[in-house]
Amino acid sequence: MTTLSPKPVYLLAGGPGSRRTGRDSMLERIVASTGVKQPQVAYVGAASGDNQPFLLMMATFMRSAGSGPVKLAPMVSKRANLEKTHAILTNADLIFISGGDVEEGMRVLQEREMLPTLRQLYQEGKPFFGISAGSIMLAREWVRWQNPNDDATANLFPCMGFADLLCDTHGEGDHWEELQMAVKLSRSGTLGYGIRSGAGLCLQPDGTIEMIGGEVDTFRNEGGLVKAGVQLSAAHV
Repeated sequence: MTTLSPKPVYLLAGGPGSRRTGRDSMLERIVASTGVKQPQVAYVGAASGDNQPFLLMMATFMRSAGSGPVKLAPMVSKRANLEKTHAILTNADLIFISGGDVEEGMRVLQEREMLPTLRQLYQEGKPFFGISAGSIMLAREWVRWQNPNDDATANLFPCMGFADLLCDTHGEGDHWEELQMAVKLSRSGTLGYGIRSGAGLCLQPDGTIEMIGGEVDTFRNEGGLVKAGVQLSAAHV
């Protein structure tokens, strides 16, 4: 009997400046990594309210990169048929976590009791990738403020943890303020990755991290202080 194991997790930034003309080599790589011709993609839109225009836009990008059907795995509406949702996730060759709001997306997954299903599928070897907030949801945890004007009210909350790291996406314009706070609230030695617009990370199951498509900034917690690290880049996908 063949034992399946987790696949690499892809974390893409998206965001302003990430639009490409012609081929999208990162998406092509992700689609090809399934080993399936025209793989079926399950679209998890928990962070974006199952937004249809965003679904249609992303489906177009994915099909251009070689995917087959892109099917919404509905879970936002109280009337969502969760048996159908489970079937779409289970039958998919690739699962995509959409952008939107990280905290809202995690709330929906928890309220619909979808996290155990997603974790099981990941452990069984189902490939996952996210964009923007979806990438953060696939990581270990994220930060929120009870009072946006008071940093003393900031705290971390758990995410899916398929990528055992901290990351933020397309936050270079505000100097990665949220990521730096998340790193500050983490244990000493924690490294946070700021994935710039148009870039991505590929995290292997053994913890190896590969930068793809662009630049990534890093921040490290050194005894409670946040220190900026090197700027990592990838010349190719």
